[in-house]
Amino acid sequence: MDRRLLNEKSLVFANADPHAVSDYVNQHVGAHRILLPNSGHPEASLSHRAFGSLDLCQISYGGRVHVTSPALETLYHLQILLRGHCLWRGRGEEHYFTPGELLLINPDDPVDLTYSDDCEKFIVKLPATLLDKACSENQWRHPGEGVRFAPRHRLEELDGFVNLISLVCQEAEAEQTIPQVQEHFAKIIASKLLGLQGSNVSREPLTAGCPSFERLVEFIDNNLKQDISLEQLAELAHMSARSLYALFEKHAGTTPKHYIRQRKLETIHARLSDPRAAVRNVTEVALDYGFLHLGRFSECYKSTFGELPSDTLRRRN
Repeated sequence: MDRRLLNEKSLVFANADPHAVSDYVNQHVGAHRILLPNSGHPEASLSHRAFGSLDLCQISYGGRVHVTSPALETLYHLQILLRGHCLWRGRGEEHYFTPGELLLINPDDPVDLTYSDDCEKFIVKLPATLLDKACSENQWRHPGEGVRFAPRHRLEELDGFVNLISLVCQEAEAEQTIPQVQEHFAKIIASKLLGLQGSNVSREPLTAGCPSFERLVEFIDNNLKQDISLEQLAELAHMSARSLYALFEKHAGTTPKHYIRQRKLETIHARLSDPRAAVRNVTEVALDYGFLHLGRFSECYKSTFGELPSDTLRRRN
């Protein structure tokens, strides 16, 4: 599978110091450390594009390198081997990934990878909120422990996935691209991944079984600028507070309060990302959605989307 998905428009480093490339990856793709052999002078290359809530990265370190990370925290990594091989170690197992195979790294999985000299891979960084939202929008049952994937997959398990990724790369490198289109593509990728046999998501639809939850989700989305109380939700669903918590745990894998906060953050992120949305400053938008402590808001936003809200607003201009 010797192919290039991102072209020269996205090239950030060519024939570069691997440590410089690693520093850039730490900033944009995921926290990690690299260990290089004592001998030789490998030359690394990297292409990168931000695409809606995704990051697309094509990387080669030009030599054998050991990559480690304690965990990606709020991020998933989809890694597609393009050339060479990559030794993965985890959960007491190890496997040599080769072209045509997918490695899926969950947010709480430690990373232990060894690249071959000729290894090149394409990485898609997905925030956990994107997969949670895809579960909700597809009305699939969200696992209470969070979405998890088995690490090893073959590309043929996802029909047309390489063509989809190629199309996403073309859209990312287009002269003009619409944020809403980017997010549509991001949702399609998330939904495709959730369809893998190795995920813990049940695609049994919620529609027939839980009209109460659907009604609550609609009410929350229509009143995101309001201070929604648990008492309001319990009254709307005609249930006790205890039953309300059980309902959200079953269908959203979280508490009502956390679900409301996540929906507010996702809506703010969409507004800050959209050049057509009327936004004067971050403070105004945060206050609109009830975030009165701006320091805590910024911390929560960054832990969710990997950047400060001011960075999102600056990037869209």
